[in-house]
Amino acid sequence: MSSERPLPETITGEGVHVELTHAHLDVTSVMNTVKSPKAGAIVLFAGTTRDNFGGKPVKELQYSSYAPRALKTLFSIADATKSKHGLTAITMVHRLGVVPIGEESILIAVSSPHRQAAFRAGEEALEECKAKVEVWKLEEFGGEEGGVWRANRDGAAGIPGPVEKTVSGVWTNQD
Repeated sequence: MSSERPLPETITGEGVHVELTHAHLDVTSVMNTVKSPKAGAIVLFAGTTRDNFGGKPVKELQYSSYAPRALKTLFSIADATKSKHGLTAITMVHRLGVVPIGEESILIAVSSPHRQAAFRAGEEALEECKAKVEVWKLEEFGGEEGGVWRANRDGAAGIPGPVEKTVSGVWTNQD
């Protein structure tokens, strides 16, 4: 489901930056992309891999995407959020591949003249991302249970693994 092009992939516009990458996410560099003398507030959201889901121990998450579409969707969300909330800037960076426990899978930074707009915009951008962006995650559980593929949404039901990629590039459940 990932693009044939090498990552990181980015789209940048006026005050809007979105990126997909396999690299570790750097909080400071993401915050620096939204800093401005016009901004009185910067809000940063860092989504991290937790060690459990639904009472089951989680070993790691693995994120996959259809990068060309995911980037366009991320940009559309970021651009609309910037306009709606009068932001100075917004950056959304999503990590792909294996994300171990405690590491960041997504960073969203927003800056605006006032804090209320920054807080609202940051949360809205995250919820829109989870609802619309073409990113999927394999939640690997500890022990013999294997993993579950989920849309990148909180609490959404998943498809039990093992899951393998077919020659056509379509993900299928092999059970």
